[in-house]
Amino acid sequence: MPFAIALLVLLVEFTPLHVLYTGPLLVATPALAAVTMGPKGTLAAAAVAVGVSVTTASYNGAWGSQQVYTNFLALFLVTAASFMTSRSARARQEGELDQVQRIATAAQDVLLRPVPVRLGPVRAASMYLAAETGAQIGGDLYDVVQTRYGVRMIVGDVRGKGLPAVRAAAVVLGAFRESAHYEDDLVEVVNHCGAALRRDAVVAGAAEGEDALLEGFVTALVAQIADGPRIDVINRGHPPPLLLSDGAVRPLMPTTPLPPLGLEEFVSGHPGRADSYPFAPGDRLLLYTDGVIEARDRDGTFFDLARAMVTMRDHSREAFLEDLHQALLRHTENRLADDAAILVVDRCEDEGLRPSGGPA
Repeated sequence: MPFAIALLVLLVEFTPLHVLYTGPLLVATPALAAVTMGPKGTLAAAAVAVGVSVTTASYNGAWGSQQVYTNFLALFLVTAASFMTSRSARARQEGELDQVQRIATAAQDVLLRPVPVRLGPVRAASMYLAAETGAQIGGDLYDVVQTRYGVRMIVGDVRGKGLPAVRAAAVVLGAFRESAHYEDDLVEVVNHCGAALRRDAVVAGAAEGEDALLEGFVTALVAQIADGPRIDVINRGHPPPLLLSDGAVRPLMPTTPLPPLGLEEFVSGHPGRADSYPFAPGDRLLLYTDGVIEARDRDGTFFDLARAMVTMRDHSREAFLEDLHQALLRHTENRLADDAAILVVDRCEDEGLRPSGGPA
């Protein structure tokens, strides 16, 4: 708007309409710029206004008239006031944004707490990538806990965005963290997560309408590493984990496909039991959400996670996550379309699991 006004003044002054007095229009441009353009935009608008004033005064031979100098004085005063106001507003906005980001970081530390480096026979590391600039948390979730039944972990993805997705993620994580320590059957751990999500959906549906009850579900994968070189997995509609063993990567596909958490009415019969897969010392397991494998480049090509896992097979967990992060950004040209959570777990070669003990 400020620059459009400056252009309008030029059109008026260079046509027979120059008999109109355009000084107040130029004086208003810094004030308009201060509303949305910040301190630098305010100074830029003022510079344009001064340039137009000098040009039109020279073209019309108005130098020496009282109007020209009055316009310059008014322009200077309005510019100074607008600049100070804009800078104060910008500082206040930045302070509010910084406070919101600190709150979001604290919420992330509670919801997605750091994964312990060593738990029994495994070492783990995690990474969360938010698609939205400035965001800290979203609908993706993960956790790893040491229990008397073994190391148990979960990775999930909530349908939807925003605060309802964060709430659903908190519900599922809370149910997992509680039941993982008390249920010896991994199926019951998953059932507790689904029941907690359904209870919360009923409350949300009563408060927000029937749509909140119908739309909420979470794809999730729950795994357990107990005695022996194996891993038990229950997959509820989630992308299968990738296992790197002897330099080759293979997905751990479920024997019986199951619907996501929150859609238990589509489970026919008994939910069954966990699938078991070999997980020997030296193997690496990668659990992730669909934001990783659905990342696309300009041509619509999906990110090849299995290939990246083979290429970086000799990396440490931290280096692997960092290089994977950079590979994703290069593939998408810094435009992630969805949040991405990644959990990498290495089976150690020097120690077995203590079934009844705490973290090593």
